[in-house]
Amino acid sequence: MDHTKAKLIIREATVGDAPAIAALSVKVYGRADAFTRAELRGQIINFPEGQFVAEYEGVIVGHCATMIITTALAFKPHTWEEITNGGYGRIPDPDGDVLYGFEVCVDPDYRRLRIGQRLYRKRKELCQNFELKGIAFAGRMPGYYRRKRTYPNPSDYLQAVIDKKAKDQVINFQMNGGYEPRGILRDYLPKDKESGGSAVLMYWTNPLAPRDTGKAVPGLKERVPSQVRVATVQFMMRKISSRDDFEEQVEYWVDVAADYESDFVVFPELFTLALLSVEEKKLQPVEAIEKISTYTKRFVSFMQNMAVSYNINIIGGSHPTRVETEDGKSEIRNIAYTFLRDGSVHESQKLHPTPSEAKWWNIKGGYGANVIPTDCGPIGVMVCYDSEFPELARHLVNQGALMLFVPFCTDERRGYLRVRYCCQARAVENQCYVVTSGVVGNLPNVENMDVHYAESAILTPSDFPFSRDGVAADTAPNTETIAIADLSLDSLLTARQSGAVRNLRDRRFDLYRVEWTQAQG
Repeated sequence: MDHTKAKLIIREATVGDAPAIAALSVKVYGRADAFTRAELRGQIINFPEGQFVAEYEGVIVGHCATMIITTALAFKPHTWEEITNGGYGRIPDPDGDVLYGFEVCVDPDYRRLRIGQRLYRKRKELCQNFELKGIAFAGRMPGYYRRKRTYPNPSDYLQAVIDKKAKDQVINFQMNGGYEPRGILRDYLPKDKESGGSAVLMYWTNPLAPRDTGKAVPGLKERVPSQVRVATVQFMMRKISSRDDFEEQVEYWVDVAADYESDFVVFPELFTLALLSVEEKKLQPVEAIEKISTYTKRFVSFMQNMAVSYNINIIGGSHPTRVETEDGKSEIRNIAYTFLRDGSVHESQKLHPTPSEAKWWNIKGGYGANVIPTDCGPIGVMVCYDSEFPELARHLVNQGALMLFVPFCTDERRGYLRVRYCCQARAVENQCYVVTSGVVGNLPNVENMDVHYAESAILTPSDFPFSRDGVAADTAPNTETIAIADLSLDSLLTARQSGAVRNLRDRRFDLYRVEWTQAQG
């Protein structure tokens, strides 16, 4: 008999599974209450070992999400928003001793395959593998809606189910699975009307847990290098004689950064507009942007080759690109391309064109803000003006970004300082590194690119493990140069966990959160 592939498998989720899991979540819960792709990427990046999918004949039909937290946090009164960091999950707590489950869903078309049971079993295996004390989660109690008049207090309803005076399909199922009710969490999920907004805190004790659970839990420190070297290029805009001349200049700086064994090198926003100086006549603004967009294919191919050849990750500034829209038309967007040394290419569209870009170049705002997994940890890219909107940086950090790269192009000092001050704020409020790269020099024959001002910098949070002024390295004003710094990811993760301030950890999810739509352009 020939061997055949397994039809149903349970495996760890990957970042590439996010679209399929999001589609499953929409199918199960409806679009309003479903996980977004960004939230799913955050869960997987923060704790990849704890996220599972059920795959039936290549189709994802089940999803399970977990995190590792302390017993104190698990048994403290909390809501779903608070405990899950708004749905993005948590990096495992170094002192964590409990596996907390916050999602299990199954495609309704495949529910007779006992997929939910398999996912619950996978949780127990994970708990035992990491030698944790047990598993906690907040379970629904959908039968409460019908018994609310008899039991106005949800705790009385739970006790009635435990005493077998009432039946609740979900609570009974979980108790039969070995989980013990430990009380009611009020307002856990206010939208769950059937449960009266409340949930039952369930707990399973790991019978194999050692008395002293000293096994290290998997954190980001085990998945990213302890230190990363970054280089930022302050690029001089000057007249060039040919496209080859421009590429020579770019390769020179890539070579310099690679010689210093940098992991990343960053170029500025719109630095490719230097290519317009090749034109024999001065182009009108809209004509100029249309012309530069024709260089996209060559630019991407060239930079991709540089990243692989020099074994370095390149944040390729930004380049105006013509993009097809959903209505069959097209428009110009300002896109930052990231070229990883494995040969992959990622796009980060500028979401907020400046008034000048919109007026003179007819550049449109883009869509999406996705974290980029790299061999040095997850990163995010914000293009110039985008850094002045704190929601974008928070959205990227929620997905797991440790470093944010900001290519910028400003014409005078006031504009530069807006970017600089905002980037420093993003580093503090998100406890991350922010690397800026700007253009200097001038292009007299190119509309809207006459003069420039920049002081590129590598910025840090403001805490004891970092530079006193929050600047790891910077450049002299308006000089073509490069700045290089070693950034400790170990120090960053330690500061997030136990710094003098803990901006990420201390957020009040009971008061506010950033909602991000999934509109596509």
